[in-house]
Amino acid sequence: MSLSLFKRVGFRVVLALVAMCCVAAAQAAQVSTNVITGTIEKVDSGAKTIAVKTADDTVETVKFTEQTTVHGLKDAAKGADLAGKEGSHVIVHTVGEGADKTAHSVEWVGDKTVHTTEGTVEDVGKGSKTVAVKTADGTKETFVVAGHATVDTGKDVALYSARGAKKGEHVTVYFTEEAGKKIAHVFKHL
Repeated sequence: MSLSLFKRVGFRVVLALVAMCCVAAAQAAQVSTNVITGTIEKVDSGAKTIAVKTADDTVETVKFTEQTTVHGLKDAAKGADLAGKEGSHVIVHTVGEGADKTAHSVEWVGDKTVHTTEGTVEDVGKGSKTVAVKTADGTKETFVVAGHATVDTGKDVALYSARGAKKGEHVTVYFTEEAGKKIAHVFKHL
């Protein structure tokens, strides 16, 4: 094999290896998201952590950063602002796993209990203000979309107003009840 041919083949091999490394790095950088619901047990502003007690009495501790946003409270915009809100119900969107679990955003729902329903989106109302979901038993439940509602795709979290829900999507809906209406706060793709 001539040196010129070797250089061309070698260059292509190096390019292919670099491309494969870039793809592998991009896949590793995709961090899955998770949703935790429960009551705030403790906010440690010094350690930048929030401990959330779930319905099964498990306490999950997640970190928060300057980028962690809080929705649903007039006087809170960041994770540290939740100090003093112990006992309140929250929905926490996290990224990462185990000890590296970090809050992306927190939906504060106060004294309202968070419920979940799993099903398939059947209908999205005019102006996307309502979403109907058909459950496994065939029941159709209609939800009013909260102004700060989010969509969690498992890869990222976006405001509902930007992402929306689409007919046929299989979701878990995290909701509260107010004045006989089911208020959807999160649509998590399954």
